[in-house]
Amino acid sequence: MRGPAAAGFSVLTAFLLCGPLLCAAARSQQHNDRPIIGVLAQENLSDDQFARGSSYIAASYVKFLESAGARVAPIRINRTEEEYIKIFNSINGLLLPGGDVDIQTSQFSRAARIFYNLALKANDAGDYFPIWGTCQGFQQLSVLTARKNLLTLTKTKAVALPLILTPAAQSSRLFRSFPRDVLQSLANENITSNFHSWSLSIQNYTRNAKLKRFYRVLSTNSDGEKEFISTMEAYRYPFYAVQWHPEKSPFEWIDKPGMVHTVSAVRISFYTGSFFVSEALKSQHRFSNAAEEDRALIYNFSPVYRGLNAIFIQNYYFD
Repeated sequence: MRGPAAAGFSVLTAFLLCGPLLCAAARSQQHNDRPIIGVLAQENLSDDQFARGSSYIAASYVKFLESAGARVAPIRINRTEEEYIKIFNSINGLLLPGGDVDIQTSQFSRAARIFYNLALKANDAGDYFPIWGTCQGFQQLSVLTARKNLLTLTKTKAVALPLILTPAAQSSRLFRSFPRDVLQSLANENITSNFHSWSLSIQNYTRNAKLKRFYRVLSTNSDGEKEFISTMEAYRYPFYAVQWHPEKSPFEWIDKPGMVHTVSAVRISFYTGSFFVSEALKSQHRFSNAAEEDRALIYNFSPVYRGLNAIFIQNYYFD
């Protein structure tokens, strides 16, 4: 048997012989070159004089993903679980951004919990779905996994640090494709922006069996008194978390300590964004039709310029 018939027979045979795990692996290798990543909105900051509606997304997170080759769908708070399930099945990944809301009682945390549980079930079934957490997003993932808040106060508000890379970093999914000189910059230069008051200490991570089983520590940092985790990835799931801000260097411009705009810092932003988008390429989720996809995209909203002295120079606002 030759030609198209033979090719068709080979595909059918492979399908029939393929077990669940093998088929899932094969599906994950089929790249989706039109990825759409959801960014979760959160309650407005109490002192935001520009606020319109009840929630916002900082535009820097949108630009971070767009510059790496993805489109963005805003995920609004105060939606039903059924609506979140529909969105989950339509997007190719989720970014949990930094901010300042309660990560146990807010609507942000409620939506994050729903998506986290959906992602666990999907990945267990061979349906690839990545999650990225930045700063507050890192903290949210730690709470969801540990099922308790283990964060501790650190002196890390507005400071740039090098990463103390662990031995696991070199072979990690996140860092192993980074050029050597980029990893050297990460380890030797003050280029990771930290704007957080709460951290996951090494001590609390080590004492919690759920966190130790779930996450591999890729880097740590210290405020001079407490050592905390600054980068981690899940062992079995495409979940990634950074306590620092890769999106700030190219897209935020407030004149504060901790804001770094060097070539090295911008390169770090590019490689981290590109990595997460490459993970989203493995997801086969789709919107049911083109019109629904169009309505879901961030292009339907306009960012509001908040001034050069704002911690977020532009925000998208939602009802």
